[in-house]
Amino acid sequence: VQLQASGGGLVPPGGSLRLSCRASGFKTNNYAIGWVRQAPGKERERVSCISSTDGNTYYEDSVKGRFTISRDNAKSTVYLQMNDLKPEDTAVYYCATFHDLIAYLGGVGEYWGQGTQVTVSS
Repeated sequence: VQLQASGGGLVPPGGSLRLSCRASGFKTNNYAIGWVRQAPGKERERVSCISSTDGNTYYEDSVKGRFTISRDNAKSTVYLQMNDLKPEDTAVYYCATFHDLIAYLGGVGEYWGQGTQVTVSS
Protein backbone atom coordinates (compact mmCIF):
# COMPACT_ATOMS: atom_id res chain seq x y z
CA VAL A 1 0.00 0.00 0.00
CA GLN A 2 1.59 3.25 -1.11
CA LEU A 3 0.73 6.84 -1.94
CA GLN A 4 3.21 8.82 -3.99
CA ALA A 5 2.91 12.59 -4.18
CA SER A 6 4.67 14.46 -6.96
CA GLY A 7 4.59 17.68 -8.93
CA GLY A 8 6.06 20.11 -6.45
CA GLY A 9 8.67 22.68 -7.35
CA LEU A 10 9.74 26.30 -7.26
CA VAL A 11 7.43 28.84 -8.88
CA PRO A 12 7.12 32.63 -8.70
CA PRO A 13 4.11 34.27 -7.09
CA GLY A 14 1.12 34.00 -9.40
CA GLY A 15 2.42 30.78 -10.91
CA SER A 16 0.77 27.38 -11.12
CA LEU A 17 1.59 23.79 -10.25
CA ARG A 18 -0.31 20.54 -10.48
CA LEU A 19 0.31 18.02 -7.77
CA SER A 20 -0.43 14.34 -8.29
CA CYS A 21 -1.11 11.67 -5.70
CA ARG A 22 -0.86 8.20 -7.15
CA ALA A 23 -1.94 5.18 -5.16
CA SER A 24 -0.79 1.61 -5.49
CA GLY A 25 -1.78 -1.52 -3.67
CA PHE A 26 -5.37 -0.57 -2.99
CA LYS A 27 -8.46 0.77 -4.70
CA THR A 28 -8.69 4.53 -4.35
CA ASN A 29 -12.38 4.59 -5.15
CA ASN A 30 -13.04 3.29 -1.63
CA TYR A 31 -11.50 6.35 0.01
CA ALA A 32 -11.74 10.08 0.16
CA ILE A 33 -8.32 11.49 -0.69
CA GLY A 34 -7.12 14.78 0.65
CA TRP A 35 -4.17 17.10 0.75
CA VAL A 36 -2.65 18.70 3.79
CA ARG A 37 0.41 20.92 3.99
CA GLN A 38 3.01 21.87 6.53
CA ALA A 39 5.21 24.92 6.38
CA PRO A 40 8.43 25.20 8.41
CA GLY A 41 7.69 26.01 12.03
CA LYS A 42 3.93 25.73 11.52
CA GLU A 43 1.32 23.12 12.26
CA ARG A 44 -0.04 20.90 9.55
CA GLU A 45 -3.14 22.38 7.92
CA ARG A 46 -5.89 21.14 5.67
CA VAL A 47 -5.91 22.13 2.00
CA SER A 48 -8.50 20.17 0.05
CA CYS A 49 -10.23 16.80 -0.11
CA ILE A 50 -12.41 14.90 -2.57
CA SER A 51 -14.89 12.21 -1.61
CA SER A 52 -14.66 8.64 -2.83
CA THR A 53 -17.57 8.35 -5.22
CA ASP A 54 -19.92 11.36 -5.42
CA GLY A 55 -17.25 13.93 -6.18
CA ASN A 56 -17.98 16.16 -3.22
CA THR A 57 -15.06 18.44 -2.44
CA TYR A 58 -13.77 20.52 0.41
CA TYR A 59 -11.43 23.50 0.23
CA GLU A 60 -9.84 25.42 3.03
CA ASP A 61 -10.78 29.09 2.83
CA SER A 62 -7.19 30.09 2.11
CA VAL A 63 -7.18 28.18 -1.19
CA LYS A 64 -10.79 28.54 -2.39
CA GLY A 65 -10.99 29.88 -5.91
CA ARG A 66 -7.32 29.12 -6.57
CA PHE A 67 -6.97 25.37 -6.08
CA THR A 68 -8.98 22.61 -7.74
CA ILE A 69 -8.98 18.98 -6.66
CA SER A 70 -9.97 16.15 -8.98
CA ARG A 71 -9.59 12.41 -9.19
CA ASP A 72 -9.20 9.73 -11.82
CA ASN A 73 -10.05 6.43 -10.17
CA ALA A 74 -9.07 4.49 -13.29
CA LYS A 75 -5.54 5.83 -12.83
CA SER A 76 -5.70 5.66 -9.03
CA THR A 77 -4.64 9.29 -9.00
CA VAL A 78 -5.85 12.49 -7.38
CA TYR A 79 -4.74 15.86 -8.67
CA LEU A 80 -4.45 19.26 -7.05
CA GLN A 81 -4.31 22.09 -9.55
CA MET A 82 -2.87 25.13 -7.82
CA ASN A 83 -3.18 28.51 -9.53
CA ASP A 84 -2.28 32.04 -8.46
CA LEU A 85 0.19 30.66 -5.96
CA LYS A 86 1.28 32.88 -3.11
CA PRO A 87 4.39 32.81 -0.90
CA GLU A 88 2.21 31.64 1.98
CA ASP A 89 1.42 28.49 -0.01
CA THR A 90 5.03 27.39 0.47
CA ALA A 91 5.00 24.08 2.32
CA VAL A 92 5.45 20.36 2.01
CA TYR A 93 2.22 18.96 0.61
CA TYR A 94 1.07 15.51 1.67
CA CYS A 95 -1.74 13.40 0.31
CA ALA A 96 -3.57 10.83 2.37
CA THR A 97 -6.62 8.61 2.34
CA PHE A 98 -9.60 9.23 4.60
CA HIS A 99 -12.76 7.27 5.25
CA ASP A 100 -14.82 10.29 4.17
CA LEU A 101 -14.83 14.10 4.25
CA ILE A 102 -15.79 14.04 7.93
CA ALA A 103 -12.68 12.03 8.72
CA TYR A 104 -10.62 14.51 6.69
CA LEU A 105 -11.96 17.42 8.72
CA GLY A 106 -11.07 15.47 11.85
CA GLY A 107 -7.57 14.77 10.60
CA VAL A 108 -8.02 11.01 10.80
CA GLY A 109 -6.03 9.72 7.83
CA GLU A 110 -5.14 6.13 7.05
CA TYR A 111 -2.46 5.95 4.38
CA TRP A 112 -0.04 8.83 3.88
CA GLY A 113 2.29 9.78 1.06
CA GLN A 114 5.82 11.07 1.54
CA GLY A 115 5.16 14.70 0.64
CA THR A 116 6.25 17.02 -2.14
CA GLN A 117 7.83 20.44 -1.63
CA VAL A 118 6.12 23.52 -3.04
CA THR A 119 8.07 26.76 -2.88
CA VAL A 120 6.58 30.04 -4.06
CA SER A 121 9.20 32.72 -4.33
CA SER A 122 10.47 35.34 -6.71
